[in-house]
Formats: sequence, structure tokens, C-alpha cells
Amino acid sequence: MLAKNVFELLNTPDFDREYALKDQLKRAVISITNNIAEGSEYNNNRQFVRFLKIAKGSCAEVRSMLVLATELKLCERERIRSSYDLTIEIAKALSNFIKYLSTIRKE
Repeated sequence: MLAKNVFELLNTPDFDREYALKDQLKRAVISITNNIAEGSEYNNNRQFVRFLKIAKGSCAEVRSMLVLATELKLCERERIRSSYDLTIEIAKALSNFIKYLSTIRKE
């Protein structure tokens, strides 16, 4: 849902000339799910936690760029609200999962 929201936001004419921001925002939002998926394939808690932390960092990166987009007047704050809130929700879930994985048997 987050990636879909961000891609829809970036598909508006306001972002047409902001190639670097648009590209980086796409990369960061895709990085969240890709790192979760990649980390899960290792069957090793330590490696999985490492990738979950990277995904959490990508959430912060997306959140930062969404705020920048509003500050640059590329979109209204209300337009990014749900995506911004989703980055916080995902980051919290990742933090809880990281804590959980850190308490079970380490491999």
C-alpha cells in the first residue's frame, strides 16, 4: 500500500521535473519490501535483523523525502499524510519484529 501510494503521488505533473527526488523516493520505498524479502531468505536471525534495520532506515528516508516534497510545494501536506503515517506504522512494526527476533534463539 505504501509503495502504491508513493508511486501514485509521483505520477502527478508536479513531480515531472524533479527527476532525482522522484527516482530516490521510488528507490527508497521499494527498498523497504525488498530488504524484508531478501532478509527473510537467509534463514538466519542475525542476517534477517540486519535487513530489517535497513528496511526501517528506508522508511525514515521515505518519510524525510515526503516532508521535503511538501516543503518544496510539490504537494500538499494532506496528500502525503497517509503515506507518512504508513512509514511510521511500518517502522514501528519492524522495530517490534527486530526486538522479537533478538529474543529468540540466535543462529
